Amino acid sequence: MNNIICITGASSGVGLATALTFARNGWTVYAGTRNLERDQAQFATEGNLHFLEIDVVNPDSIERAMHVIAEEQGRIDLLFCNAGFGFIRTLGQASFEQIQSVFDTNVYGVMHTIRAALPLLIKAESGHIVATSSVGGLVGQPLNEIYCASKFAVEGLLESLATYYKPLFNIDVTLIEPGAIETQFVKTALDQVAATGGVLDDEYKPIVETYIDMFTKRNAVSQTPESIADLMLELTQMETKPLRIRTSEAAERFVNHKVQEDPTGLKGIAQTRKIQLGLE
Repeated sequence: MNNIICITGASSGVGLATALTFARNGWTVYAGTRNLERDQAQFATEGNLHFLEIDVVNPDSIERAMHVIAEEQGRIDLLFCNAGFGFIRTLGQASFEQIQSVFDTNVYGVMHTIRAALPLLIKAESGHIVATSSVGGLVGQPLNEIYCASKFAVEGLLESLATYYKPLFNIDVTLIEPGAIETQFVKTALDQVAATGGVLDDEYKPIVETYIDMFTKRNAVSQTPESIADLMLELTQMETKPLRIRTSEAAERFVNHKVQEDPTGLKGIAQTRKIQLGLE
């Protein structure tokens, strides 16, 4: 019996690389995209890979996709909440609409997806939820306060779910925390700066220019989407699933001051379960 994975944000980058890697390793893959006809045509020869129209800011599209999976498979073994985008603009510069857009995708999109998929994950009897967080979900960074706030929210959401989803539903919960990845993600974040007026000529300009210059130099050699996909596959084979996993040595070093006592997050989850639920 094949395992079933559903991935959001699967039209490019980490999501697409994961979809292809899992399909080529025998998984039945449901890949969420906002460009259904294009992606179906481009990957028509890929066995096991099925694209579904999923826009995570539209809960109805998520519900429709889950209905298809329910009809065809009856369960989801692994849900990968991957859809998201970066945002480089200070709180003092960003409009409310821009802030709302970040949270609509990065936070509420994850919530909508998990809510819709939960019945199918429960039916798997040993499901797994994975969400793409970031080192920015653990460490606040200059000019990224809105993006980091969205990823901090995802960290809080999944950490809370992990305290009872495993004992109640036998569903593991994992946050993957990459640093810079060689995808459209970084380009999109920088393009977004350009599209919204570039580096604004205001009191933030000197620090913004310094940040972008240092960011570009620091991340000249980034992780590939394929390396994240391989890590995802390795994760499915781990007997004990971590709550948190960094995806590179650079990411590990960046957050070490916050996670050195509990790198996987499982110690903290066990303590919370014991204190608040009486579970060992």
